[in-house]
Amino acid sequence: MIIENKFRGPPSSGNGGYVSGIFARLIKDTTATEVTLRAPIPLDHLLTAVPPDNDVARVVDGETLIAEVRAAELSLDIPEPVDWDLVRGAEPLSYSFAENIHPQSSQQTSQQTLKVRGFHPICFCCGADHEDGLQVFAAPLDEGRVAAIWRTKQEWAAEDGKLRAEYLWTAMDCPGQFAFMSAGIKTGLLGRMTGRIHARPVAGEDLLVTAWTVRVEGKKHFAGSAIHTKDHQLCGEAMTVWIGRREM
Repeated sequence: MIIENKFRGPPSSGNGGYVSGIFARLIKDTTATEVTLRAPIPLDHLLTAVPPDNDVARVVDGETLIAEVRAAELSLDIPEPVDWDLVRGAEPLSYSFAENIHPQSSQQTSQQTLKVRGFHPICFCCGADHEDGLQVFAAPLDEGRVAAIWRTKQEWAAEDGKLRAEYLWTAMDCPGQFAFMSAGIKTGLLGRMTGRIHARPVAGEDLLVTAWTVRVEGKKHFAGSAIHTKDHQLCGEAMTVWIGRREM
């Protein structure tokens, strides 16, 4: 398998949600799948999928273990969907547009300081500067909770006209990190994602993406994410685990 450059999170690595959705295909006949990321995911590079052994599938790059994939159980305590008008009003406050939160947001040059907006400006999920990204601009609603109106496009459809499952996985990735940012915590990168797709909506439909903090265990920061339609149908849920912290 090859993760194309457009599906990046950080500039040189695949978006954690997208690759988790792709890798989840390795496990059949399960309601939920757990993907543990062991190394950065190289882009435009051939990776090898190793079939399940003792119920664990693997993705490798030569001798380097990239990910482990297994069946899982997932049943989150999902909050009721919030008011869409409230979410639309909060969108300008999304961390996708904020300055001085990216690790290289202020790069000194001989002539000026370059400003970079967003945590990962060219991320396939949350990047405001990604020309073909999903544009999931999650904004804080209160401490530890964020939400976004995700305006999907018809060209994101699979052959059946519904959104690709890996795009649903993607949309539930970055909002989990943003939920911790709304609580004053800037986490490290995604280490594990457990996802469950309940229903794939028709591509082109607006959807509500919500994320909230769950708990912290040492260096591990757990967040929940969910996607709903306008009529409150649950499309997907995920638990993301973010490793470590950075300075805000």
